[in-house]
Amino acid sequence: MGAITRGIANNTLGTGEIDATDGVNGVIPASNINNTSFGSVTSLPALAGTITTVAGDPPAPSEGQVWYNSVAGALKYYGYSRAWATGGNLSTGRWQSAQAGTQTDALIAAGNPGTSPFATNITEEYNGTSWSPGGNLSTARRALGGAGASTTAAFACGGIVSPGDRYRADTEEYDGSSWTSGGNLNTGRDILGAVGTLTAGLAIGGNTSGGNSPATEEYNGTSWTAGGGLNTARRGSMNAGTQTAAMASGGDDDTLSSAVEEYDGSSWATVTSLPAGREAGGGAGIQTSALVFGGLTPPIVATTLEYDGSNWTSASSLNVARWGVMGAGTNADTALAYGGSTPSASTSTEELTLSAANITVTES
Repeated sequence: MGAITRGIANNTLGTGEIDATDGVNGVIPASNINNTSFGSVTSLPALAGTITTVAGDPPAPSEGQVWYNSVAGALKYYGYSRAWATGGNLSTGRWQSAQAGTQTDALIAAGNPGTSPFATNITEEYNGTSWSPGGNLSTARRALGGAGASTTAAFACGGIVSPGDRYRADTEEYDGSSWTSGGNLNTGRDILGAVGTLTAGLAIGGNTSGGNSPATEEYNGTSWTAGGGLNTARRGSMNAGTQTAAMASGGDDDTLSSAVEEYDGSSWATVTSLPAGREAGGGAGIQTSALVFGGLTPPIVATTLEYDGSNWTSASSLNVARWGVMGAGTNADTALAYGGSTPSASTSTEELTLSAANITVTES
C-alpha cells in the first residue's frame, strides 16, 4: 500500500519538531498514505514553546521565561513575588484604630493601647520609613472607623470612648496637622469599617445598641447619608475600595463570618466567600486587587489572602500574627500593615514588597 507516514497536524512537539518516530497502529487514513512531501503545507498549528534544560538558573532571565533546572530537579520561571518586610515601629502600640493613606503616606489615630482607660487620642503619620507624631484626635476612643487618601485628608468616625460611652456618632476630619468636627453618623456605632476618601467616604456595618448593623452611610466631607444596607449585618469586617466600589469581607455576625460583599455605590452584592471565617483583620487595596491579613479565626493568625475581584488565593503571611491590625494601600502589591494585638498592643509595621525572582513551580 505504499509508504506510510504520520499526519503532522497532531504530532507537533513542544520543541518545535515533528514527531515521526512513534509506532503506527490501526487503520491508516487515506490522507496519510504517500504523504511524504511538505510542499503543500501552508501552516502548522501553534506550538507550546520550548522549555530549555539548564544546569542551574539562567544568568539573566526575562519576565515569563520558563526552564528546567537540572541541578535542583525543578521547573522554574522568572516572575514576581511578594513578601512582608519590617518597617518603622509605631511609637504607641494599639489596636482597633482609625486608618488612612498609602504605604508611604499612612495615618493611625486613636485605638486601644492595652492599658487603662483603654482608649487613646494619639495620631501618628508614616512616610514610608518611620512614624512621627500628628495632631491628637479631639476625643480618645477605640473600635472606630477611619479612611482617607493621605495624611492630609482623612476622617475618623464612631467608636467606643468607655464601657458606658459606646456607639459614638461623631466624625472628625484631619488636615495633616489637626482634627476638626465633621458631620455625625446617622447611626452611632463601633467596631465598624470605613473606606474611601475625606469627600467620598463610606461607613460599613458595625455594632449598635441593637446589635450588629447592616447600615452603610456615605460621606461627602460635610454630612452622612444612608446608602444600601449590607446583606449580612456584621461588625469587625475587613474592608477595601472606594465609596462606589467597596468590599466588605468576613467579620462577626454573632458567629465568625466568611461572607464577602461588593458595593457599587447603591447596593451590596454577595460574591465569593473567604475560605474560612475571619474577623478583625486588616484590609487594603481596591475591589479588584485587595488583601486581607491577620485577624481572628480564632486563633490570632498571620495569614494573608488576595482577592482579584472574583477569587481568593493565599499570599505571603505577615511576620507578626495579630488582630485589630490596621491596613493601608492602593492595591494588592503595595500594602501596609500596622499596629494590632498579639494579644498585647503591637508597634509592628510591615510593608508588602514586590520583587522579581526565580520561582519554583510547585503542585497546588
